[in-house]
Amino acid sequence: MRKGLRKTAKEPRAWQRMLSGRRLDLLDPSPMDIEIEDIAHGLARVARWNGQTVGEHAFSVAQHSVVVEEICAHIQPDLEPRWRLAALLHDASEYVIGDMISPFKAALGYDYKLFEERLEIAIHTRFGLPAKVPLAIKKLIKQADRACAYFEATQLAGFGVAESIEFFDPPPAGYDLHIEPLSAGQAQIRYIQRYHVLSEAAGFSVTPQAFDTE
Repeated sequence: MRKGLRKTAKEPRAWQRMLSGRRLDLLDPSPMDIEIEDIAHGLARVARWNGQTVGEHAFSVAQHSVVVEEICAHIQPDLEPRWRLAALLHDASEYVIGDMISPFKAALGYDYKLFEERLEIAIHTRFGLPAKVPLAIKKLIKQADRACAYFEATQLAGFGVAESIEFFDPPPAGYDLHIEPLSAGQAQIRYIQRYHVLSEAAGFSVTPQAFDTE
């Protein structure tokens, strides 16, 4: 029986060793081999925009993810903590596959998307989220993701305002952001801290801490 993305039993094992000691099978990822520390470490060292941004530090996927979660809460203040956690983890698969720019993802086609989806399902399972989030939540996260991209494009990546609105849409009303890219170490710490606040509250009781986006 075909398992994961494997085609035959004779194909070589494809895995990556993480700093936690876990070995993540890339073609058939197991939730048991996924750790938040590995995700945070990796995302803090993956640069948005392929690193083509101004400043001493790259703008990491870890820092981007924290902002996206914050924007989701701005758009929908009563958003449940578990969906805020889903927003924080929306790019978690990139700790393995990196942050590929959208044109390259389109060029790779369906096989890449399937690979990304399998990894995302394993990550969600590991942290207690549904394998696939509701469509309304997915759209909310996408809106927040594009809003963050607008600020990144205009402040860090050399895009003009009109051009950024054309590609990413304007940010939500009443929300503004001044981006200061953090070092990898700082971004990693902030991501882990936010994860622990949200994971404690997700699916249980809403706590004041879970609605603290600072």
